[in-house]
Amino acid sequence: MFSASTLAAFLAAGLVIVLLPGSGQALVLARSLAGGFRAGLAATCGLNTGTVLHAVAAGFGLSAVLATSATAFTVIKLVGAGYLVLLGVLTWRAGVRTAPAGGARQGGYLSAVLIGVLNPKVALFFLAFLPQFVDPGRGAVLAQFLVLGLILAALSVAWDCVLSLAAHAVSLGLTASQRVARWRARITGGLFVGLGVRLAFAEQR
Repeated sequence: MFSASTLAAFLAAGLVIVLLPGSGQALVLARSLAGGFRAGLAATCGLNTGTVLHAVAAGFGLSAVLATSATAFTVIKLVGAGYLVLLGVLTWRAGVRTAPAGGARQGGYLSAVLIGVLNPKVALFFLAFLPQFVDPGRGAVLAQFLVLGLILAALSVAWDCVLSLAAHAVSLGLTASQRVARWRARITGGLFVGLGVRLAFAEQR
C-alpha cells in the first residue's frame, strides 16, 4: 500500500508530531494526575479514537468542509470549547466537595473521544498533512488514510502511556489527604477550562 520511503517519512514526521507538547498531552497528564494511569490511558485512547475518525473524515473529504465553511468551523469549535469548559467546571466543583481520585475515570474514554472529534483544528491539520503520504496510484485511497491514522494513533498512545505512567508516579508521591485531592481536582478543572478557552479563540486557517 505504501512505498518504504513514504512509510519511513511518515513515521519520522509522526514521531515529531507526537513528541511535540500539545493540548492532547496536557489532557492526558491532567487525567493521570487526577485519576491514575487508567484514567490517562482512557483519555489517550479516546483522543486517538478521534484521531482515527479525523483521518477517515479527511479521506472522505469531510474535513474540507471545515476548511471552506467558517460557519461549520465556528459551530464545531464552540461546541468543543463549551464541552471542555463544562468538564472543567464539574471537575472543579468535585474538588470543592473532596474529589475522590477515581471519579475522574468515569466516562473518561467517551469524553475524550468527544474532545478529540470536536476540535476542528485537528481536522484541518489532517486535511493538510495526510494527503502528502497518500498515493492514489496505489489504490484504496480511503484505506490509506485509515492506515495512516491508525499508525499516528498508535504512536501517540505509546508516548502518552509513558507520560501517564510518569504523572501517576508523581501523583502517588503526593499525600492522599483531602486537601491535596481538592487541589488536584481544581488544577485539572482549571486546565480543562483553559483548553476550552484556547479552542474557542482558535482561528480558521
